[in-house]
Amino acid sequence: MSLRRVLSLPGWGEHVRVLAGSSGLDRPLRTVQATLDASHLPAPGELTVVARPVAGTDWQIDALLRRCADAGATAVLLSGTEPLSASRLLADRLAVPLLVTSAAPLDLLVEARLLLTAPELDRAELLLATHRALGDRLRPPEEVVAVLRRLLRSGVAVLDDRGVPLAGEVGGRVRLDEAVPQRTELDDGVLLAHPVLLQRPALWLAAELRGTEAARADVVPPALAVAAGALQRWLLANRLELERDARSRTALLGDLLRLDTEPGADLRRRVADAGWRLGGWHVGLHLGVPAAVDTVARTQEVMRALDVEAVVEHGDGWTGWVTFDHEPTAERVRALATRLQAAHRTLHLGAHMGVGRPHPRPEGLATTVAEALDAARLAATRPETGHFLHVDQLGMAQLLLEWTRTDTFEPAARALVAPLRDAPGDLVRTLAAYLDAESSIAETATVLGVHRNTVAARIARIEQLLGVDLSRPDERLALHLASRAVILAGE
Repeated sequence: MSLRRVLSLPGWGEHVRVLAGSSGLDRPLRTVQATLDASHLPAPGELTVVARPVAGTDWQIDALLRRCADAGATAVLLSGTEPLSASRLLADRLAVPLLVTSAAPLDLLVEARLLLTAPELDRAELLLATHRALGDRLRPPEEVVAVLRRLLRSGVAVLDDRGVPLAGEVGGRVRLDEAVPQRTELDDGVLLAHPVLLQRPALWLAAELRGTEAARADVVPPALAVAAGALQRWLLANRLELERDARSRTALLGDLLRLDTEPGADLRRRVADAGWRLGGWHVGLHLGVPAAVDTVARTQEVMRALDVEAVVEHGDGWTGWVTFDHEPTAERVRALATRLQAAHRTLHLGAHMGVGRPHPRPEGLATTVAEALDAARLAATRPETGHFLHVDQLGMAQLLLEWTRTDTFEPAARALVAPLRDAPGDLVRTLAAYLDAESSIAETATVLGVHRNTVAARIARIEQLLGVDLSRPDERLALHLASRAVILAGE
């Protein structure tokens, strides 16, 4: 046991100050002894507690410090005394910690002796204190952090699965790929982390113990486990609430998109409860993401990033829209698209995004959302646009997209490019990118991230396998549509 460990106790950490001799905080501690004055003869490994106040000018303080150094004692604790600077300099020179407290010294003595005789009690008391403080009530991350920060007197944070703080703050970094309790040694402390597990670590609870508090690192993990359990209960309850809200929003959006007459009173009331508007002019958007993305859990993040009228879990991602009181000008629509594109870049979800044109009234909402869905489908195959497209950018491509989704065209498209699908080199995607780039080998190489010689070799191989001449406009158009249709179908 060291003096540093004693100083990490709740009572000592709150009421005891180290005035001098901090270089001796790691001295071994064997016993804690009280004395009424500074004439005491200390024993080796002893923390001497002077129970009565001693005048700060008393020469006996210096004498006691010297006797401690000679005997190999651990430290001196004074009650209500601020020694002269000479005594502090002496403590620093002798490397004998000089402590002072304004609390009842005998209470501190009892706490220290309990730690020496039964060190496991500190762990048990912290565990019980954490359990009592958190209770059975569901507590959000901010409350859990506040409870632990008070009990540990250290930095505490709840981190999401990317290590970004949801509440609180810590300076160290958690190893997010290791879903086990962690201990990381820092320059002047210890970082402890506990995963909040569901199917995978959705949150992390971290505590950063600095200075003397780091000596308590072996005691804290059980308390973190209790707090992680409280967070998990909150997470489960919050997930149920989010899923219920998501189902409600998705159902409401479905009813709106199926409208072919003026909405009834019940539907208008549900729309008003959701905070949406049916009047005005709507500009729809759709953000598609890979299947691995948890759309329910990420909805709030997407809503904050996009900052639009509404965002609803829909299809392969989210559908949303912006409502204007009056028909927006072309400049306002372009400014909106630019803002949405910038927001799209901040969402690191592997997403593709499409934006529709402005359309009025409830039936216009269905129209602009349909346009946004089409644009998003095309954006998924357009890395050169950052996987973002506005319908105004599509022109003829929008009409061609509708045609390529027919039952007669898709089988023909698959048959046309079939010789390329089993050949090495991702020839279907190379063909689509090459035709998108208007036969520019350099631009195609940039889009695909390969050397231009590789593109040239692949194009020659495509012409050989298909028996076509890509310089002929009719063959180019047919292959352009076919390759796009196959890519959009995910085949």
